[in-house]
Amino acid sequence: MNTIKACIFDLDGVIVDTAVYHYKAWKRLANSLGFDFTAHENEQLKGVSRVRSLQLILGWGGVVKTQAEQDVLATQKNEWYVDMISHMQPNEILPGAKKFLDQCRSAGLKIALGSASKNSMMILEKVGLVNYFDAIIDGNKVSKAKPDPEVFLKGAEAVGIPPGECVVFEDAIAGIEAAIAGGMKTVGIGSPEVLGDADLVLSGLSEMTMKKLAQL
Repeated sequence: MNTIKACIFDLDGVIVDTAVYHYKAWKRLANSLGFDFTAHENEQLKGVSRVRSLQLILGWGGVVKTQAEQDVLATQKNEWYVDMISHMQPNEILPGAKKFLDQCRSAGLKIALGSASKNSMMILEKVGLVNYFDAIIDGNKVSKAKPDPEVFLKGAEAVGIPPGECVVFEDAIAGIEAAIAGGMKTVGIGSPEVLGDADLVLSGLSEMTMKKLAQL
């Protein structure tokens, strides 16, 4: 049996929740085009790329745009989003996340980030967590999206730990699939109905303990 020597964390929905800012930025964009965008529709964008998200939103609004116009709109949305997250505070860290990171560090475990976000470094700096991570692998360092395991394999490589001795914390199905494909243990953050393929499913890092980690 392999002992866990590294924890690799997705960012959004695991350590912080920036989904609210994506929602506000998309809603602002939809409103600027003359229609509304609901929280229910927003749920359907989880784990979906910015380009595809825009196409879905335009479809819901019955709005047709050329590729060039879509590029401008996607850029505008991202500028609004980046402006919002640039004002994030440490109190936006999700419950239990900082405490568990402290426990991982005390136990001598390697800590890596494996996130599709290209803004992860700024978010971690704003909430005061950047120094916890031995490696940060984000959207600027990978070419393949989850469920491809690239982001997690690069994280394991960066901290010098074999994939079989890493555990990934994820809130999305594609992320759990990516970690499994990479040969890693998995902890799903969210609902067992959605993340049933994970080795362990918790509602948040506030439920995670060193004992549970040792049992994976």
